[in-house]
Amino acid sequence: MQFGIFTVGDVTTDPVTGRTPTEHERIKATVAIAKKAEEVGLDVFATGEHHNPPFIAPANPTVLLANIAAQTERIVLTTSTTLITTNDPVRLAEDYAYLQHLCDGRMDLMLGRGNTGPVYPWFGRDIRDGIELAVENYALLHKLWREEQVNWQGKHRTPLQGFTSTPRPLDGIAPFVWHGSIRSPEIAEQAAYYGDGFANHIFWPKEHTQQMVQLYRRRFEHYGHGTAAQAIVGLGGQVFMRKNSQDAKREFTPYFDHAPVYGGGPSLETMTRETPLTVGSPQEVIERTLSFREYVGDYQRQLFLIDHAGLPLKTVLEQLDILGEEVVPVLRKEFAAMRPADVPDAPTHASLLAAAHAERNASEPTIVPSRD
Repeated sequence: MQFGIFTVGDVTTDPVTGRTPTEHERIKATVAIAKKAEEVGLDVFATGEHHNPPFIAPANPTVLLANIAAQTERIVLTTSTTLITTNDPVRLAEDYAYLQHLCDGRMDLMLGRGNTGPVYPWFGRDIRDGIELAVENYALLHKLWREEQVNWQGKHRTPLQGFTSTPRPLDGIAPFVWHGSIRSPEIAEQAAYYGDGFANHIFWPKEHTQQMVQLYRRRFEHYGHGTAAQAIVGLGGQVFMRKNSQDAKREFTPYFDHAPVYGGGPSLETMTRETPLTVGSPQEVIERTLSFREYVGDYQRQLFLIDHAGLPLKTVLEQLDILGEEVVPVLRKEFAAMRPADVPDAPTHASLLAAAHAERNASEPTIVPSRD
């Protein structure tokens, strides 16, 4: 099972000190956080895509991820999410294939429709077409990575005739795709149709996540990609930890109260009860995270949000130390002990390449030596 972190890249005033980091400081801090994630033994770093304040998550995540790739050796780089609705799928095919080469396959990407409505008209799109754009644009992206000469006729972009996107995917293996969706069953259906991964579990109650994941698992099996239990599921979550629960809640409360991602909504107590936000000791985070399996089944990737709401870099790096030293090692051991042998790991470039070689070898005719 893969463990990692994701950032939404918000630039938020620290409510304790009153200081607001500059965009330059926040961008540099994001790189430092990614490098620290690898140092403490995490598997995945993910960045959001945003086009509006208070977020400086890159408008083009491949820029940030390429920079991190040059400074790391092992960690998988991905997005949370890449906007499949407002980006041109031709541009996505080219940019992420280029990133795949730069990082030697150490990447995948998570697609999403985007959660800020004003972005759509900035890119000449209508939010009322969100689902339709997600379906059509991904159909083209999927095709561009798998076919050398693409002919395409759709509703939302100009046609393509004999078009080849470059560079071609590394080793002829398209990047693995996760479809992130908080509330749209159509996206769960889309992920299942292609046999891709499905990511959920951010700001909604567990009953909603359970319903969405069950739908995806049923349809994954329906389309013949494996059993429902073998579907590729990723979960989100937010954590803040100190040695004891009281200290964690006391320190995190002012940050929660001013966090743009919570939007001044329910109280900290309500959010920790109704959503995957966990504020407490490392043991409480371990127990809460293990409980996710009870309502979604065995899953492949767990990402935590730890660097939002104006938390200073020093505190975020401390959170990473706790994750790497006290939380993730226990979670790895416990999840591995519970997982059935036929439930696969999250696909990687190496595993997809090995599967392609095995399929190619199996399809080649066996040559029987002549007796003459």
